Amino acid sequence: MSAAKSVLQALLLTLACLVTTAATAAPAAAPPATNAATPEIPRGKGLPVVVRTALSFASIDGFDDGKGSFEATTDLRLGWHDGSLRFPATSVSRGYKEYRGAAAEAELARIWSPPIRIANRVGEPSLSERRLRVFPDGRVEVLARTTAVYKVAVDVASFPFDHQSLKVEIMVREETLDAVDLDFSTDDVDFSKVADKAELGGWTLGLVNLHREAVKGWDGENYAKVSASLDVQRLAAGAIATVFIPLFASLLIPFLATWMNKSQEGGFEVEAFELANVVIGGLFAVIALSFAISAAYPVVAAGDNTVTRLIGLNYVALAVGLFIIVVFYRYSLPARWFGPYVQEQGFRFLIWAFPFLFICTGLAFVLMAAA
Repeated sequence: MSAAKSVLQALLLTLACLVTTAATAAPAAAPPATNAATPEIPRGKGLPVVVRTALSFASIDGFDDGKGSFEATTDLRLGWHDGSLRFPATSVSRGYKEYRGAAAEAELARIWSPPIRIANRVGEPSLSERRLRVFPDGRVEVLARTTAVYKVAVDVASFPFDHQSLKVEIMVREETLDAVDLDFSTDDVDFSKVADKAELGGWTLGLVNLHREAVKGWDGENYAKVSASLDVQRLAAGAIATVFIPLFASLLIPFLATWMNKSQEGGFEVEAFELANVVIGGLFAVIALSFAISAAYPVVAAGDNTVTRLIGLNYVALAVGLFIIVVFYRYSLPARWFGPYVQEQGFRFLIWAFPFLFICTGLAFVLMAAA
């Protein structure tokens, strides 16, 4: 037993030595792979690097003024100079090197490109394609076609004669204005337009305007921004037929309640409660109309504009009509206080002054919006 125990101990000792030797001889673990070096910003012409910016609208796929968003397919063109990319002009046949699809993405990952962000884009684009051109003198041009949804502010104060701005906000986030600046030239302005075949139901497409500004960031740093805005004008004919004609028609209800009566000696021909029913019916009509307009144009009901003013004018006209019915027709207060003659003359004045004042006010609201 003693001999067997000694042999077992020797075997265990030998096995331990072999494991120790193998661990010592094993090569050290390879260090984790590091990312490729980030391309350096081109400094051949000094800083900041000026990136020429232009954007055209290939199509407008939808505009929801209630949600304040639109969907569009755009072509964004960016151009800058990188002296490290120069090459002999004789080495290419058409004057530049062109990369498309995956080749363009691979080349853009290798060279420096401006860190552009679309500030008002909602979510990821449904289409994103890029093309790259490099010219012999080091000029670089990137054209990106994108289909995406964008958030915009909507102002309906002059509805239905309003203009809206479908804006795409192009910004540089990672580099300050001292390093990268966005600008545009006359050629970029000419490029920035809407396609001839583009259309948007209920709206007329106008011009594309470019605007550059500096945006404040952390610690007072400035960042470059260029906005491309497509002006669209609402077609007012549809809203006039469905909104304004009913609103002016409902405005006639309290006038009718005034016109339907006739002054007699010491009183009026039609009983007050009958005309009061007309006014109450007009009140329900205006309430129903306001609900219908809110459902059709949610953004209109939320602010101060021509439609909300006309609805308010309808309510005031109904209140004035009910006041006339109570004061003149029901209790004949002017006759009690000042005599029948004053009541009769006051009634004759109101039957034209009351509608004239309110109709002129309503027309003034419309003309102010159309101006």
